Amino acid sequence: MSTTQNGSAPEAASQPASKPEKAQAPVNNDKTTKSEAGETSKPAKLSGAELKAKAKAEKAARRAQAKASKEVAKGEAAVSSAPGQLGPSAGEVKGNKTKGKQDGGATTAQGAAGRPVVSKGPASSAPAEPRFTIPECFSHLSMARRLPITQADKDVHPTVLALGQQMATFTIDESIVRLKATLLAFKKVIDSYTTPPGNTLARHLTPHVLNPQIDYLTACRPMCFSMGNAIRWLKLQVSKIDPDVPELEAKKQLCSSIDTFIQERISMADLVITEKAAEKIQDGDVILTFGWSTIIERTLLQAYLITERKFSVVVVDDPYEKKGQTLAKDLTAQGIRVSYYGDFGGLRWHLQGVTKVLVSAESMFNNGSMYARSGTCDIAIAAKQLDIPVLVLCETVNITERVSTDSLTYNEIDPERSSGAAFRLLYDTTPDKYLSLVISELGTVQPTSVPDLLRKLEESN
Repeated sequence: MSTTQNGSAPEAASQPASKPEKAQAPVNNDKTTKSEAGETSKPAKLSGAELKAKAKAEKAARRAQAKASKEVAKGEAAVSSAPGQLGPSAGEVKGNKTKGKQDGGATTAQGAAGRPVVSKGPASSAPAEPRFTIPECFSHLSMARRLPITQADKDVHPTVLALGQQMATFTIDESIVRLKATLLAFKKVIDSYTTPPGNTLARHLTPHVLNPQIDYLTACRPMCFSMGNAIRWLKLQVSKIDPDVPELEAKKQLCSSIDTFIQERISMADLVITEKAAEKIQDGDVILTFGWSTIIERTLLQAYLITERKFSVVVVDDPYEKKGQTLAKDLTAQGIRVSYYGDFGGLRWHLQGVTKVLVSAESMFNNGSMYARSGTCDIAIAAKQLDIPVLVLCETVNITERVSTDSLTYNEIDPERSSGAAFRLLYDTTPDKYLSLVISELGTVQPTSVPDLLRKLEESN
């Protein structure tokens, strides 16, 4: 026993003696590594230009990452929205070119007071909003949405901010009214514009001032065809300005051009169309119209009060919007005999005894098809089957060079009347074979002769 204890003691004593040697080795290795790292790091020192380039590259990478995250968030929002509110656009990537500044970097939700509430993470105490999913085959269609003013670009003019909200809530709905309001807003933008030093108005105004206004309006609601035509015209006028012309004189020229455009292409055009259409109404006619339109109401009042025709009107209303009630009340107040029907039930029966159908177009396509409020195509088809002529009232500013044969190529989704089970389209497309005449300020033509109106317009310009 004593031999075993004595024999184990030297072993135990020898172990602590060896530990300091093992502990010193890493110290020496660390010193060696540090010295080697110091030697290798000395030649890798960057110059000032290289540091600046590196910082610039890192900044560009951060911007690209932030932009990618915003695009992902925008894509997720484009396929879902609350059915009771104005939702995001389903075709936002195609139809809207909203800047990242407008979308913002944080996810927002509408609070009870209508203010955006910032959500910092997936855990939130706010109740989940009901959503409806747009089928992928209709994902190219756009939808109006109420874009918070806080998400607008800093360069958007206050007048344009207010106009965008009115468009998103359908306070301003008719295409020709939206066009006029847009041009008047752009006129105020030009009035308040000052060219920065070292720039010219012709080169700076469009990309840095007009484009943010256009992007914001498009984000609130997709542009109608007349707005697109007018904006292209306005940009052309800006590009024609001589750089040597003083800024004040150039601004006066642009504002004067906008006033002339509104006077000739909107006000005078409506007046000429109203007079031409009123001449088509004869004594004893029964005129059927759909919903409510400013130019339709003016035409009927022109024929009754000025031309003194004796006729009656049948108003078939949109079962969702009920705007035809306004038309029926206004005509009745002037002494015109009006029959009002709130929906399409018994449409063929309502057409019995009708001599003419009078409708207004949101736009006319180059192939003669008509783009109008949803339900217009049903009326045109039923009238065609009963050999009743369908007269279309349309300003040339609403004519587009595009072609469409169906209601799904160009359209908008109704944000207020869509759910998870179904969604409603705001417009439909009527083929030219169901239309009789197109009345514009440049003449009355067959639907297939709409391209002739475009050629006349180009010649007059």
